[in-house]
Amino acid sequence: MEAPRTHTTVLLNEAVDALFSDGGTPFDAALQATYVDATFGRGGHSRSILSRLDASGRLIAFDRDPEAVAQAALITDPRFSIRHEGFSNLGVLPSGSVGGVLMDLGVSSPQIDSPERGFSFRFDGPLDMRMDTTRGESVAQWLETAEINQIAEVIREYGEERFAGSIAKAIVARRQERGPISTTSELAQLVADTVKTREPGQNPATRTFQAFRIFINAELEELQQALDASLEVLQPGGRLAVISFHSLEDRIVKQFIAKHSKEEYDRRAPFAAPKVMKLKALGRIKPSAEEVAANPRSRSAILRVAQRMPA
Repeated sequence: MEAPRTHTTVLLNEAVDALFSDGGTPFDAALQATYVDATFGRGGHSRSILSRLDASGRLIAFDRDPEAVAQAALITDPRFSIRHEGFSNLGVLPSGSVGGVLMDLGVSSPQIDSPERGFSFRFDGPLDMRMDTTRGESVAQWLETAEINQIAEVIREYGEERFAGSIAKAIVARRQERGPISTTSELAQLVADTVKTREPGQNPATRTFQAFRIFINAELEELQQALDASLEVLQPGGRLAVISFHSLEDRIVKQFIAKHSKEEYDRRAPFAAPKVMKLKALGRIKPSAEEVAANPRSRSAILRVAQRMPA
């Protein structure tokens, strides 16, 4: 039986190495800089970063999950601090003050494996899915009043689900006949009854659960805001490392790095010097076969790394 509420940090060494070294050689100043773990989770990346910093280095973590913040409180290292807020608030840090930003996107294993959080169709629990359980509305609350077209748009856009319309109609029909859906098992069964075909090995509810989670937490908007803020807070030479787990996230990260890794020319002033690029793309890393075998949840992970260029 799978141990509950544990978390294996994905691409741990690769991501932290990307923050601190170039070609295997650590930056002399890197060990004294301030770093950001933008998604603390259960602290695997944070602890690894702290183990590499010298006495003058600092680590600031962000997380909007109260359980993650409680775990962070167990770290007594004076070089470490945690902020109970989403990483879209990265811009509160002083401009050019950070030597590296690490973002590990998506939902953590403890969140998935906690039935009371409502993230998984594998466990029966309240249909919640909020990253921050102290604020906002749950998925169940949203579905009490959402219209068919709203529900379908969310499932289609964030779940890339071709049966979005049928699922949305079934959800509203169920609400009208027997009251709103309130548990994960009810939603999973409704989707299974509605979606008659699915890729081998994938639960029919996978895409719908993903879509509702992304929507209710505004995850893609949060990511875009955090990426934009990283350009302001990173010092020249500072590194941005982002681990994504599905195509919607990775597309945003890939396009962001590509956009800012180009010199920009003003077509209205063809002889003017171009605006210098803000980032230098440093590559893409995927988990090794050994990591995927040991932790199947890592199989879809992609790490993209970029370096802040001088202004």
